[in-house]
Amino acid sequence: MPGDLILVVDDEENIQDISRMYLEQEGYEVRGIDDGVEAVNAARTLNAALMVLDIMLPGMDGFAVCHTLRKENNPIPIIILTARDEDADKIMGLELGADDYVIKPFNPHELVARVKAILRREDYQNHPLQGVLQVGDMELDLDQHTVRIAHEPAYLRTQEFEVLRVLAENPGRVFKREQLLNLAWGFDFYGQTRTVDMHIAQIRRKIVKSKVRIETVIGIGYKLIS
Repeated sequence: MPGDLILVVDDEENIQDISRMYLEQEGYEVRGIDDGVEAVNAARTLNAALMVLDIMLPGMDGFAVCHTLRKENNPIPIIILTARDEDADKIMGLELGADDYVIKPFNPHELVARVKAILRREDYQNHPLQGVLQVGDMELDLDQHTVRIAHEPAYLRTQEFEVLRVLAENPGRVFKREQLLNLAWGFDFYGQTRTVDMHIAQIRRKIVKSKVRIETVIGIGYKLIS
């Protein structure tokens, strides 16, 4: 929400400047950081709402920053920036606990939209209680954004939970990738459908112990089978 502190971690001054300009126009407070060690310290000590994190940083790179924070159970949402449109970088970031990614060079409006979408999901306290959704042996707590499989916790990131929620609320229904983008990220999300594929891959890995499964419908999208 407006007034939230956003950490923009990038050693390119122009990236910091343009990100700050567009985010501040939306009412956010922005702090620019140009190295990984400072980014970790800022996440530990500042009450930041989200971190925009470049992969290529001097000293400690973005992957190491993400790994360090998640190892410490720091819940700050992270959007990684990558200059290479390669699946390996995106998957690595998501596996290390990032919530989303943006490919450089990027449209500043896209970055703002992704920040808004993630913070909207994180802002649980302003929403009415929604209860628990049970699908097969899987339980989704819609208020706490937690998942349990046969009473054992499964740890999903914010956007992974939102994708699973959309599917779980409509078991058996086939969703196009574009529909999942709109429903899970929000109408103002400027994403590519490949984002959905990567999040589905992570969800499948994290719920592998469940009898509930996500099926690919070739040429269309995905559906959840309980």
